[in-house]
Amino acid sequence: MISLEANIRDNSTKGKLNAIRNSGGVPCIVYGGKDENQKISISKKLLKSLIEKENFLSNIITLNVEGKSQNVLPREVKYHILSDEPIHVDFLRVLPGVKIKIDVPVNFINHDKSPGLKRGGVLNIVRRKVELKCPSEKIPENLIIDLDGVDIGESFKISSVKLDNEVTPTIQGRDFVIATLAAPTVMKEPEKPAETETTEGEEGAQGTEAAATETGDKPSNEESKKEGDDKKTTDKKPSEEKK
Repeated sequence: MISLEANIRDNSTKGKLNAIRNSGGVPCIVYGGKDENQKISISKKLLKSLIEKENFLSNIITLNVEGKSQNVLPREVKYHILSDEPIHVDFLRVLPGVKIKIDVPVNFINHDKSPGLKRGGVLNIVRRKVELKCPSEKIPENLIIDLDGVDIGESFKISSVKLDNEVTPTIQGRDFVIATLAAPTVMKEPEKPAETETTEGEEGAQGTEAAATETGDKPSNEESKKEGDDKKTTDKKPSEEKK
């Protein structure tokens, strides 16, 4: 369990709160149960290291306040609008037997043992967190979904997740889907445009005609003209002999 050192603060004015922040602290408040709300401050450096980890708002934390420890659950973190630094945290006291609502993350295991994923299937995650109602002492760290042997077309619903008898989802009346294993998307290659094929055919015909001219299969214009002149000369000779 995570442990944090905290100091009691008796200030509430804006100037005093800013002084705590400027000195590297973050004002917080602890509420819930029969005890009065308690104003405290914690180290911003330690708080940021916890926030950077996953599931900060789903983990029970032990606060050590002047030698006394108490279990709390982070409920809300407020951030500066420009710097995005944490400036205030609300903690809820964790009391035995008291049920609370909490978002619990979903973890998927054994990806390498799924035949559907090996064949290119896609895991579509519908809900990365599920809101549960449970006793504070029975809050699950996460919900586990095993992908071992799972093939394409299968889905995971809340009924497939093992929960304690006292732990129930806040959504009631339907067996909602958490994730599905879908078939891979196949991309088709675009077809060649018809104009391109026509152009290539015309270029091929022109190339054949040019080749025929070079090899002598088709006479040139000069050769055709010469043959015509020779024919005319030959036709005229018999007429001259008659004279």
